[in-house]
Amino acid sequence: MSTPPPNPPPGPPPETSAASWSDGLRFAFGTLTVFPVTVPRWDRGAARTGMTVAPVAGLAVGVPAAAAGLLLLVLGAGPLLAAVASAAVPAVLTRGLHLDGLADTADGLGSGKPAEDALRIMKQSDIGPFGVITLLFVLLTQVAALAQAYGDSWGRGALAAVVSAAVGRLALTLAARVGVPAARPEGLGAVVAGVVPVRGAVVAAVAVTVPAAGAGVLLGTYGVVGCVLAVALGCVAAEFLLRHCVRRFGGVTGDVFGALEETAVTVALVAFCLFA
Repeated sequence: MSTPPPNPPPGPPPETSAASWSDGLRFAFGTLTVFPVTVPRWDRGAARTGMTVAPVAGLAVGVPAAAAGLLLLVLGAGPLLAAVASAAVPAVLTRGLHLDGLADTADGLGSGKPAEDALRIMKQSDIGPFGVITLLFVLLTQVAALAQAYGDSWGRGALAAVVSAAVGRLALTLAARVGVPAARPEGLGAVVAGVVPVRGAVVAAVAVTVPAAGAGVLLGTYGVVGCVLAVALGCVAAEFLLRHCVRRFGGVTGDVFGALEETAVTVALVAFCLFA
């Protein structure tokens, strides 16, 4: 993993000026992937730029995921095995960080306890029944959707893997926009919460949607519509979860960001299969 690790230093994160694009990319790759990069700045200035370009880290995860699926197909494997590979690669390239956040968030939400107790449950190292069930159905849905896409055509499956990965990280950009509070005064959530200007979030959304629609041209008219809907519906689903978590916990945490990413990826894959 990069330096520093995904868990920021204790204490409130410092407020600093915006970072360069280079530092922002390093922040994004250092917090959202296992790629060996050095993160020179760990502050809200770097987080502002880093979370704005988070979809780039999504591409860096989605392209190898698609490549793994295509490689297995070339070697003679079926769509299901290719789908498993395309779902597994992102987990490997993030060390399961987002899946862990999804499970912890599910346990916190499912506990039915007050915000302080729910946040304490989310910090525990073990995974409860709500987390296990959520992980099971999310991963099954992702694999099923990818298998259907690969079964239709190799190109559809590869495009679904890449687009959904970008959408998952776009959801993080949108969730880090100004006005979204942190649930705790420390941790990853406190570093990235409320750092992205609304204008920057809109630009990031356009920067993901337009290329996705362009790639969808390869699949015909329905491909364009499907890719746009995959981006839109993935982000809408993540937004609903974000608002629920803010009401429930008083803000966002690193775990919530992981849950948002996996939610957006899953819904984007389903929308792709239904409409592309």
